[in-house]
Amino acid sequence: MENKFILGDCMDKETGLPSYPDNYFGLGVVDPPYGLDLANMNMGIGKSKKASKAKNRKWQPKSWDKSVPTEEYFNELFRVCKNQIIWGGNYFNLPPFKHYILWDKEIPEGLSFADCELAWTSFSKAPRMFRYSAYKDKKSKFHPTQKPIRLYKWLAENYATPGDLICDTHTGSASSLIAYESLGFNYVAWEKDPDYYAAAKNRMSKGIQKDIFSQ
Repeated sequence: MENKFILGDCMDKETGLPSYPDNYFGLGVVDPPYGLDLANMNMGIGKSKKASKAKNRKWQPKSWDKSVPTEEYFNELFRVCKNQIIWGGNYFNLPPFKHYILWDKEIPEGLSFADCELAWTSFSKAPRMFRYSAYKDKKSKFHPTQKPIRLYKWLAENYATPGDLICDTHTGSASSLIAYESLGFNYVAWEKDPDYYAAAKNRMSKGIQKDIFSQ
């Protein structure tokens, strides 16, 4: 099956989740907006400081993170994916769950970044933690919520079944897609912001050429 990385809204009726049949994807690993307006914050300096005051900023102010996804989005995600891993699950009105994943970001003291991020999952297992510094890939970061390639490789290795088609509704920096390609998993992914989509495609091209799958 050919991989698909779509420039568009994952809720589009013609090309998004509504266009796929029930249980089409083996696994959905998604990182939707948390509604924290992170794209307009002076990241790592202070929660109340806005982008207009930031120095050496690597991204432009955006409006994508000012609200959380709708109930319709989550209904579609659960309909088309057999299993789900949802980053920021603590910010959403989701069903009770037994198994959560914690990413310990190994943040240095004195910064206002959260020490960790929580993912809601549909799996019934003991909770698990992944430790990896959010600063190791700092030079390549162009998206305010960019996660490490290694994190997505760990997720695929531990939660995807061979042959699974993986769904990513908010691709952002494409760390997920680079990880899946390195492991031989096929995917369908969406990114509706043209700037991030172009940057993600460029990163994927360079990543494949330079073999950065070990990150």
